[in-house]
This record gives sequence, structure tokens and C-alpha cells, in this order.
Amino acid sequence: MYLDHFGLRQPPFKITPNTGFFYVGGNRGAILDALLYAIIHGEGIVKVTGEIGSGKTMLCRMLESLLPESVEAIYLVNPSLNRDDVFHVIASELSLATQGKRTSETLHLIHDYLIEKHSTGKQVVLLVEEAQAMPLDTLEEIRLLSNLETAHHKLLQIVLFGQPELNENLSQPRMRQLKERITHSFTVPPLTQTDIPEYLMFRMRAADYHGPDIFDKGALKLIATASKGITRRINVLADKALLAAFSENNHNILPKHIKAAIKDSEFSVPPASLPLKQIGLAAALLGIGIALGAGLQYLPGLAHKAEGAAPTVQATPTSAPAPTTNPLQQRIAATQSWLANENGAHFTIQLMLLTDTESRLGNILSRLDKDFGLTQIYVYPTRIKTDHQFSITFGTFPLREQALAALARLPAGYLSNRPVLRTVKGIRDEIAKHQTQ
Repeated sequence: MYLDHFGLRQPPFKITPNTGFFYVGGNRGAILDALLYAIIHGEGIVKVTGEIGSGKTMLCRMLESLLPESVEAIYLVNPSLNRDDVFHVIASELSLATQGKRTSETLHLIHDYLIEKHSTGKQVVLLVEEAQAMPLDTLEEIRLLSNLETAHHKLLQIVLFGQPELNENLSQPRMRQLKERITHSFTVPPLTQTDIPEYLMFRMRAADYHGPDIFDKGALKLIATASKGITRRINVLADKALLAAFSENNHNILPKHIKAAIKDSEFSVPPASLPLKQIGLAAALLGIGIALGAGLQYLPGLAHKAEGAAPTVQATPTSAPAPTTNPLQQRIAATQSWLANENGAHFTIQLMLLTDTESRLGNILSRLDKDFGLTQIYVYPTRIKTDHQFSITFGTFPLREQALAALARLPAGYLSNRPVLRTVKGIRDEIAKHQTQ
């Protein structure tokens, strides 16, 4: 909306990671260089921590883009995987066939793959996001992967990205073996008051702005105070301020624009001490509505219908409860019934994990209904420490082979969000864990 007004080629402050907007200041460039060195030289397990919105995911994407061709990067983006699922997800990322394989057999497949890669002079690095939210048992399973080695080299490099709570988890006595294998630890710091003006204009220039600095000193001070140096907050405030200035036909960002942006923003999160089971249904429904709106920015294929017909994916149908006036309420009730009655060994496809921005719930449920039918969609609340999220899964599949075949036929927009297989038991365990916290 404001692009032409400011002479911009693209929005400069989108919160989705775009490596073209990577800012090397604020120690980010130095951390990236150190990460590259640690991986290329086989330096064991590496840990990167930072507050929510500090830029850890951007670092992860930059790291992948700069790795040499001899290094293959794979991801673990779902922090709620249990120890029974994690090896299968890693094997899937490596495109290994695990149909009918037990967990121990899957681990052997991974080991053989890594040996083969090493014999050709190549490395594999596992990038684990939101590691602070992983069950400790799952983290321990990942630690076992670090034991895979030859006489002189680790077969798998591991980089853990997480919030500061990851440090607390690793300080527990039972995690001593994992902690001792961490060879490098980095912290992504907040941007300073000196960094913020440079960061803002760097993003503007990266979006093809060619004019003078537009942020008033008073506006910069307000941004620094309200954002506490967290880059995601800075981006949100700057984006809203550009829109406010555009609406006034103003080319300078003044304190009043930042004040309007602050008023229109909400950075707080629910208290960490509040268990999910105590969240009222009305609050949960509002949260899911907000959360689903945010998911569109991570799913390029959802906002516009993909070419061709809806996917011909077959899944075991689950009978829905009595109709209600709200499609979301139907899915929540159906999910509760499904989790209570489904075989724990059956599989489902986790399509997305979503957090908060603005509500576009109706559009997303409509798209999911067209692509899959809402009777195949399940919604349940989860939590990454203080960050409440909602998981959206598709279908029920008695066999892993059926679930993998269905996953492969998902539209490109869903595949870009890196969907993973989950077991019904794994989801039950995840919910039980959050309800006891």
C-alpha cells in the first residue's frame, strides 16, 4: 500500500525471514561467521539462543544459504516431537524409506546414509529450531545422533536454536551429557540504540529506498524503548509507522506515527504459569483465529488456490460431532473426540504450527475445507514455553506408508511449510505435558 509512496520495491519490514534483509550489525554477522566455521570444521554440537523475535530463524536461513555444496542441511522445525517420532522425521528429511521400519532400524538407515555421505567427502548438518520446547527425552535422542562418528570425524553436525529457556533445560542433571558435547554457544543480543537507526535504514535500502533518512530522532527513541531491541518488534513498529505516515501523505516517520504503531501493537504473551487446560474456550477460539491468520505468511500456496484440482489424498475419515454454529468449534470438538478414541499408533500429517497476528480464520478454514474437507482437519492448542500456538493436522492413517504417500501429494503451498508426520500418541503426550506445566 505504501510502497510507491516511499519508492520501495518490496515491504522492508516483513517479519518472515528473508536473507536479502540480513543485517550483519548487532553481532549477527560475527555469529554467522562463527557458525559457518564450527560446521565446516566439525566442531560438534553448537547452541544458539536468543529471545523470541531476536533473529534466530534469520540466522538459521542465512547459515543454510552460505553452506558450501559439500554440506547438506536438514531441519527439525517441530519442537513437540517425541522420542519415537524424531528419528523417522530426520530420516524423512534425508529422503530415506522407513516404511515398516522400527525405530532402531531407522537409526541404522540414518547411520548408513551418513557413512555414505562421509565417504564422498560430504557432511550433513541438522538444524533444530525451537529446541527449548523439545521434550528432554527427544533432546537426548538427538544427542545420541552426535555419537555417530568415524575415527576422526563426526558424521552429523547439530545446531540447536532456542530461546533462553534452552539453557535452563540443559542445566538439568539428566542433560549433562548433552551439555558437555556443546562446543560453541552463541547468544543473539538485542539491538542497541546505536544499532537501531542503522538497522532501520539498512532494511529500507535493501527494499530499494534511495531517499534521505526518514526516522525522526524522537521516533527512534520510542522504537528503541518499545521494542527493547528485539528485531521482530522493531519490524512491526516500523511497518505500522510507514503505513501511518503514508495515510497522512508524509514522507518522514515522526513520534506520533510510532505512538500510533505502539498503540496498534501487542507484544505481551499469556503468563507462562497458566496451563493450557485453564484457558477458556472463548479465549482459545480467539487465539486460534489470530494464529491462523499469521500462518498465511508462511504458506505461499494458501492465499491463492494452486493450479489444478484439490489433492486426491485419501485418509481414514473420522465422524464429526453434532454440528455447531462455528466451524472452528466443530474442529476443536472433533479433535478432542479423535484424540480420545483413535489408535495411538496411527499417523496424522502436521500441516502447520501457528502464532499470532491478525485474524483471518474464515478464509483459512474455507481453504482447508476446499483442499481437504474440514472433517479431515484437526486443531489443538500447544505451547512453546510462553508462546502459545496451535497445531493444525490433516487426516488419520493407520500405516506410515499411507501417511508418507499422502504427504507427498500435498499442494506445494503446504509442502513449503515442511509438514511432518505425527503419531496420535505423540500428540496426546504433547498435550498432557503442557497440561501438567
